Amino acid sequence: MQHRTERISEALREELTELIGYELSDPRVAAATVTGLDVSPDKRHALVRIRVDQPADAPQVIAALEHAATFLRREVARRLELFRVPELHFEADIATELGGRMEHLLKRIKKGRPRE
Repeated sequence: MQHRTERISEALREELTELIGYELSDPRVAAATVTGLDVSPDKRHALVRIRVDQPADAPQVIAALEHAATFLRREVARRLELFRVPELHFEADIATELGGRMEHLLKRIKKGRPRE
């Protein structure tokens, strides 16, 4: 059963990456990238993690994706022949933001500059 959930997650991630990257005309989502997707065990909900180039723009990007969720879900249902297409929920991927912050701190340490 878990294997099926993983396959659904991967298929959804691939389709959403293509839809968000190439078929949404909203300029707010131009810099959005799907980094991960988790489907609930009952396959009714999917949490989509989104990386945004500018962390300050994350709320606008998430709002735009939430607004487009019905379109995205309908397109996914058309492309993937699933019995039940999960509801899509979006969140900013904090791990990539922390990774960028960590990278900045490591550069400062390498240069020998203490934290202000």
